[in-house]
Amino acid sequence: MSKVVDLSVIVPVYNEAENLPPLFQRLIDTLDKIKQPYEIVFTNDGSADASLDILKGFYKSRPDVVRIIDFHGNFGQHMAIMAAFERSRGKTIVTLDADLQNPPEEIPKLLTKISQGYDCVGSYRANRQDSFFRTYVSRLVNWFRESTTDIKMRDQGCMLRAYSRQIVDQIVQSEERSTFIPALAYKFSFNPTEVEVKHDARAAGVSKYNLYRLIRLNFDLITGFSLLPLQIFTLFGMTISALSGLLVAYMLLRRLIVGPEAEGLFTLFAILIFLVSVVITGIGIIGEYLGRIFQTLSHRPRYIIREVIEKKK
Repeated sequence: MSKVVDLSVIVPVYNEAENLPPLFQRLIDTLDKIKQPYEIVFTNDGSADASLDILKGFYKSRPDVVRIIDFHGNFGQHMAIMAAFERSRGKTIVTLDADLQNPPEEIPKLLTKISQGYDCVGSYRANRQDSFFRTYVSRLVNWFRESTTDIKMRDQGCMLRAYSRQIVDQIVQSEERSTFIPALAYKFSFNPTEVEVKHDARAAGVSKYNLYRLIRLNFDLITGFSLLPLQIFTLFGMTISALSGLLVAYMLLRRLIVGPEAEGLFTLFAILIFLVSVVITGIGIIGEYLGRIFQTLSHRPRYIIREVIEKKK
């Protein structure tokens, strides 16, 4: 059996070669001061730069604490974390991005909360150092998620988080196709909390989340944890149907009383175009849910591992 340690720090890596050396040094310095047995699990998510070679260098220098999971392709940040969850050995598990925007020195702040009995410790970024667009889009997304689900997180985009072993085991055992890990953890948690953490500007490289990926991620979040979009669309459809029935009744009475009419043709076209757009939107919402069902029933692997590099016990 694998040796149990007090702490596992999980770092998904995708094309972060420039940030990895300072990240590793700062991470080691921070964790050594904690004076608890720990491990650092890096998941290389199909990086096309020198990230994997750098990670192998870390392993050679500290084989006692470094473990590497190397994906056969790019499967996404949350799948990279999930794979590390399944292989982690810590009683407490911390997730940390490799871009150094969340300082590794903030980890003890989360561990303090875990020691106080909380089983899921989220975080929110103080004085966020992202662009105006990303900052305010993030706020909008947080508001929309809180309005449509029962998941309460102040900053869902901050991945510096700590979980108890029980929470991680439940996430792994659920085999959920919805891979928004902070939301899953919140659903399984009995005693969650949040702490404020520092946020630095990205020192090198670019964000891996473009506008499409952000939209895609939030579609997954909403459809994975709420039926509200379907319910809203159903209620809206019923309202439109009722109004349409009234309009038909009015037009019929008008024809009987006043006679045929030709005016208002463009208004009717506008109404028709609007209703068609509503139908298309509804088909898209239904398609999102059907797509999730298809992914669940297809039983395809969520990720493929090329190699696991670790010290044999």
